[in-house]
Amino acid sequence: MQIGIDSFASAMYGSNTLGSEAAMEQLLDRIIAADEAGLAVFGIGEHHKKEFLDSVPSMILAAAAARTKRIRLTSAVTVLSTSDPVRVFQHFATLDLISKGRAEIVVGRGSAIEAYPLFGFDLNDYDALFKEKLKLLLQIRDEEFVTWSGKFRPALKNQPVYPRPVQEKLPVWVGVGGTPQSFVRAGMLGLPLMVAVIGGETESFRPLVDLYRRSGAEAGFSPDQLKVGLHSPGYVGEDDHSAVEDYYPGYAELWTKAGKERGWPPVTRKQFNAQVGPKGVLVVGGPETVAEKLLRHSEALGGVDRFTFQMDNAGLSHEQLLQSIELIGRKVIPQISKLYSEREVPRP
Repeated sequence: MQIGIDSFASAMYGSNTLGSEAAMEQLLDRIIAADEAGLAVFGIGEHHKKEFLDSVPSMILAAAAARTKRIRLTSAVTVLSTSDPVRVFQHFATLDLISKGRAEIVVGRGSAIEAYPLFGFDLNDYDALFKEKLKLLLQIRDEEFVTWSGKFRPALKNQPVYPRPVQEKLPVWVGVGGTPQSFVRAGMLGLPLMVAVIGGETESFRPLVDLYRRSGAEAGFSPDQLKVGLHSPGYVGEDDHSAVEDYYPGYAELWTKAGKERGWPPVTRKQFNAQVGPKGVLVVGGPETVAEKLLRHSEALGGVDRFTFQMDNAGLSHEQLLQSIELIGRKVIPQISKLYSEREVPRP
């Protein structure tokens, strides 16, 4: 199982707002630390809100590419429905050149909708936009000269798209929430799947992951082509108690604020404790607890190829985040490898 981190380039640490310049510098320092600690991947999301600095993830990733050596660099996710697939491909092909073949893209429709009015798109076209633009993005990836026509973009007539990436096929993952249609689409296209699970119990997504694998098999793709990634909130501390005490205040503040906007009740400690429990989605604890939970999640979903922590918007300081990254590299990843060797756990 590959282990990595996803970030929304948050400039919010609890009740204090960090200046944008300092927040960006610290984010790049964390990506470098993740590279040095041996993590497999670092992803940058896409939002268009004051509290986040990730409106152009490819630019942040390019800055990180110039200062790292091994870690793979990806979006998390690119809101493809409101983007031009030609420019998305060009941005990430350029990132692939800078990083010497370490670029990836996770594309999705976007759980936050602020990009639609910002770029002049109609929310009534939410799914149709994504379907058409994903098809074009994959065609550009596979063909240097592109002939294409659709509803939402001017046609292309034998038009070359440059630059071409280092990798023969730039990896494109599909980011999904809980819509069955999205799982089926990814499977039918044989694209790797990144499942964002931010609440409830991870095992409840097993029917949807099975649907993805079944759809992919029926479309003629082999099991090794149908990769499954899992993205969830989490944090690793020195031990379970300190991790929980570090993480809870910022988590409660964040989700209580988000709940006011969406009509949810305030977060309670009882709810949080349930989410931190064995089946809950939050991967929070000491290294041994986190490793055990990740293997349980993998087993519950029939095997997980990649797990990414979302940890930098829960009121944690830069120093706490750096410590967590170091613990993931030094203790969690070796512990997962040890547990895999000792147990019969589905291992992609």
